[in-house]
Amino acid sequence: MTTRMAHDVISHIGNTPLLRLAKVTADFPGVEIYGKAEYFNPGGSVKDRPALNMILEGERAGLLKPGKILIDSTSGNTGIAYAMLGAARGYKVKLCLPLNASPERKKILKAYGAELVLTPADEGSDGAIRKVREIYAAEPDKYFYPDQYSNDANWQAHFKTTAPEILEQTGGRITHFVALLGTSGTFIGTSRRLQQDLPGVECISAQPSTGFHGLEGTKHMPTAIVPAIYDETVANRNLWIETESAYRMVKRLAREEGLLVGISAGGNVHAAVTLAKELHEQGKPGVIVTVLCDGADKYLSEHFWEDSE
Repeated sequence: MTTRMAHDVISHIGNTPLLRLAKVTADFPGVEIYGKAEYFNPGGSVKDRPALNMILEGERAGLLKPGKILIDSTSGNTGIAYAMLGAARGYKVKLCLPLNASPERKKILKAYGAELVLTPADEGSDGAIRKVREIYAAEPDKYFYPDQYSNDANWQAHFKTTAPEILEQTGGRITHFVALLGTSGTFIGTSRRLQQDLPGVECISAQPSTGFHGLEGTKHMPTAIVPAIYDETVANRNLWIETESAYRMVKRLAREEGLLVGISAGGNVHAAVTLAKELHEQGKPGVIVTVLCDGADKYLSEHFWEDSE
């Protein structure tokens, strides 16, 4: 029996598995889809990576130090990562969160000891952004405000870690990368590194089809407060995703692949399957990689699980 070295929670962020999604591509021989299983991170989502990088950069710059309260807006997952890391590193965490964030997310945040400021549900993540700016502006000396939507350390986390892992795990075979936009950090950072290291790879963004949607944590850029880190020139093109398509894919992944993933992950895989269908119809092979952003444990109260479809 081998003995494994003990490490702190931070050392387990990253190096997540890349899973082959064979059943959802059964109708498209010659095209492979892989999902980066980010729910293996200790905080349960892809947001552990940028949250850690923003905290470390804040400490290096002297902006985050003992006694400061970490404050930001979140739709849930980045907040959970902040709360987990804050607990591990001894910082209080205060988060502005839309009222309609799933009950599970709110309970997890409170379990880590985070203070929640709930904002109107109909304003979505933009309402939380406006609220955190208001709180920070009133008492800037009290807080460290990383501002995940404007902080280059967000996308740089994926440039430094997510993309190199994908390149290694696919043996450089990846032909397409596709991901929904939220802060846009995952898509921008991963795509920039892939395009740098593997010229010719196609990077395709995805967005909810309208401003009113059920894809928690994602943005319809034409109607949203556009994150400062977003660069529309990075994507080769964009796919528009319906909420119901993401819901259906979440259930399909559970029942066909044995993977319980969250709603944005379902949207990502739906986008990847849409792309796989296009490639198959064109007679082209492909190795498509997308992101399984988090697990389904934060969404089990959603009504779509009860639908017969």
